[in-house]
Amino acid sequence: MPRELRNPKQDYNLGETLFHLFYICAELPSQLISKRFGPDRWLPTQICLWSIVCVCQFWFTGKTSYLLCRALVGYDGFLSLVYYALMHNRTELPVRFAGIWMSSYVCDIVTSFLAYGILHLDGVAGVAGWRWLFLIEGLITLAIGVICFFSMPSSPTQTKTWFRPKGWLTEREEVIIVNKILRDDPTKGDMHNRESLTPKSFWSAICNYDLWPIYIVGFMTPIPCAPPADYLTLLLRDAGKWYSRFSTFNTNLLTIPPYVMAIINTFIFALLSVLVSERTFMAMAEDMWVLPFLVAIYALPSNPNPWLFYVGVFLSLSRMIGMCSRNSGAVANRAVNETLLNIFMEASLIATAQIYVTSDAPRYERGNKILISICVVNVVLLYPATKAYYTWRNRQRARIWDAMTPEEKAHYLNTTKDVGNRRLDFRFAH
Repeated sequence: MPRELRNPKQDYNLGETLFHLFYICAELPSQLISKRFGPDRWLPTQICLWSIVCVCQFWFTGKTSYLLCRALVGYDGFLSLVYYALMHNRTELPVRFAGIWMSSYVCDIVTSFLAYGILHLDGVAGVAGWRWLFLIEGLITLAIGVICFFSMPSSPTQTKTWFRPKGWLTEREEVIIVNKILRDDPTKGDMHNRESLTPKSFWSAICNYDLWPIYIVGFMTPIPCAPPADYLTLLLRDAGKWYSRFSTFNTNLLTIPPYVMAIINTFIFALLSVLVSERTFMAMAEDMWVLPFLVAIYALPSNPNPWLFYVGVFLSLSRMIGMCSRNSGAVANRAVNETLLNIFMEASLIATAQIYVTSDAPRYERGNKILISICVVNVVLLYPATKAYYTWRNRQRARIWDAMTPEEKAHYLNTTKDVGNRRLDFRFAH
């Protein structure tokens, strides 16, 4: 593919920027469509549309068509996390969300193996190997999207269909799941998966300033490890100039160990966050893991041993969404709040696409210095400040709530118009 682009790295950065920019533009409309028609219908539709765009990359001929495909792929990119929030309680969500990211890493591992084989089709029927890669992987994704139309239930109580008359759950299992969810969070009974958001509820969610610290964390958290992850194959290909075994084919295989490490880290941090009931410092631990390896990459000599360079990048690759879902409170707010968090996280990836620039290649010393600085700011300032804010807010509410008599508490619960995390009896997870 680089032969079709005049400036591969610069065009790649621009493509990544367009991808994330259009992703941001699609976030809110997609969330609203999902709430109106149901994620069980909208997500499979998006998978199919996305796969069609991926297949179309088989025919791209230059910079313009490449950027167009990247923009269209981004515009269709969306993940309805509210769908999972309606299926599980707050204790289960961190591990469930970790499972989503882990499945993404598993997909990266599988596609790395596929890429190794498919790229060997280079020249078959006079077609470049990377074109076969887009075509075959796009068709596989299309098949998965079609399967999802028949496998995603709209709720735990609606698993029966004409082609699955017995469903996946017995009536008793459905009752157990519903009771478990509603006892954990009664607000999940306020809306169903086919109910659209009103402008008033949308504006109320945006003005929920208690979640703004999480949005800031969502913007800052992905930055330290995003450029090494996005540039992994390019970094290893450049390392091939120092070491001949880092060929195009071997480079695809060398991307697998970092993904395995990311799976392990994601599971460990998610599990620990549940066991010790700690979100903020678990997120900070990820940055603390990344920081020394970023320093190691930066400190390596001008022509480093490629295997030392690879290990440094590998170990530098290691999420706040479960925290956002828990702290939103009401389901109506949760849909928009998680969308806003995704927007901030995607905006951070637009910023990261400008850190590794062509003029700084191949070692990206200036870029790595920026990543180290941001990582230090996250660890020293951002996470402690977020922890302090939510601790203060909980103490502030507890002081008011504990000063009320039982009669005053009962009157408040029966008459209040406060919803979600605005209620006096709500406590933020941190």
